[in-house]
Amino acid sequence: MGITRREFLKTSLVAAPVGAVMPAVFARTVAAAIDAQPAAAPGERVLVVVQLAGGNDGLNTVVPVSDDRYYDLRGLMGVPQADALPLDAQTGLHPALGPLKELWDEGHVAIVEGVGYPNPNYSHFVSMDIWENADPTGKALEGWLGRYLAGIMPTQQAVVPSLAVDRAMPPSLRARGAQVAVVRDLASYAVQSDPQGQASAKARGAALAQLFQGASGASPLALALEQTLHTAQASAEALALANREYVPAVEYPATALGQGLSLVAKAIAGGVGLRVGHVSMGGFDTHAGQLPDHEVLLTHVAEAIRAFYRDLQAHGLDNNVVLMTWTEFGRRVTANASGGTDHGSAGPQFVVGTPVKGGLYGERPSLADLDRNNLRYTTDFRSLYATLVEDWLGAPADLVLGGRFERLPLLDPAALATA
Repeated sequence: MGITRREFLKTSLVAAPVGAVMPAVFARTVAAAIDAQPAAAPGERVLVVVQLAGGNDGLNTVVPVSDDRYYDLRGLMGVPQADALPLDAQTGLHPALGPLKELWDEGHVAIVEGVGYPNPNYSHFVSMDIWENADPTGKALEGWLGRYLAGIMPTQQAVVPSLAVDRAMPPSLRARGAQVAVVRDLASYAVQSDPQGQASAKARGAALAQLFQGASGASPLALALEQTLHTAQASAEALALANREYVPAVEYPATALGQGLSLVAKAIAGGVGLRVGHVSMGGFDTHAGQLPDHEVLLTHVAEAIRAFYRDLQAHGLDNNVVLMTWTEFGRRVTANASGGTDHGSAGPQFVVGTPVKGGLYGERPSLADLDRNNLRYTTDFRSLYATLVEDWLGAPADLVLGGRFERLPLLDPAALATA
């Protein structure tokens, strides 16, 4: 499965100058102008990205239980060794992550330690921008997932290649040529009409479509607008159908993350051609009162991911889906005076799914060699991206990420053969 370098190079994504931006409304017009060539058939693999916004405390998430320096530095903020869920003799999970430990024991969870980037930035906005665009220099203007989507669009017939459960487009999905449905809930995802004129909504919609269709031959702009309207209508109809027909095999938590992942599962099962799903969860900026808040946050994460995995498993879809987490930075090693932790640097990220080869990857940052009370990163976050782009999604990672990065052996070759 996958898309070749030649196919990527034929898209406007690669041909355009670095930093050039074209409004997404023109994406399908550009794609239509590309001379189609025989392409490798894309697979059915889906990447689901869960953003833990605010900066998750990695040290209290994946706990170095055998390192006395952790307890010396964290003091009462540390997770007691007796409470941590053991992964091996040196490492444990926060006790709130029991549902993830369940999947770990089945071999479906990989933990990549020390994930970060050189010269870390401690601003939420700057660091999120770096992760979203996969560029520590700040020069990239488009998201890494958006670049992937733009690169595959000329070869796809998907109605909804990407779905973001959010109020606005996640920057990681933004790119000229990327087709993304941004949905808060399926009940309100439709081409909206005047709320004062519901009786004439159907007629107004038909008139709008006829207006664009009649003008489509006049200019490329009119054609682009017509195609955009058609895409919006088709995606709304496809997701509405998926919502009506899909019966979850488990009860999802009534949390924003749980309901967001439930919506992604419906899209996957609905056959809309989904390749990338994105769900975000905030609250991880734990400057004060961290212990009880962090426990609740991690409970929500673990319960939602387990429900998502079990649902897909029950429907026979788990072989086709890999989920990854990301957060813009970790927290400082020592606690502050408010019972919390301040902005830090590197931390662990989770990769979950049946195709995943469970275990610990990367090198745990040393607590004996800190950078001004911060962990030194040991795994470039773009290595995680490159692994999932190339080994899972089947696209040339160097073209998506703008360079070559070491890939990690996170995926099970036997499982990949059946995905």
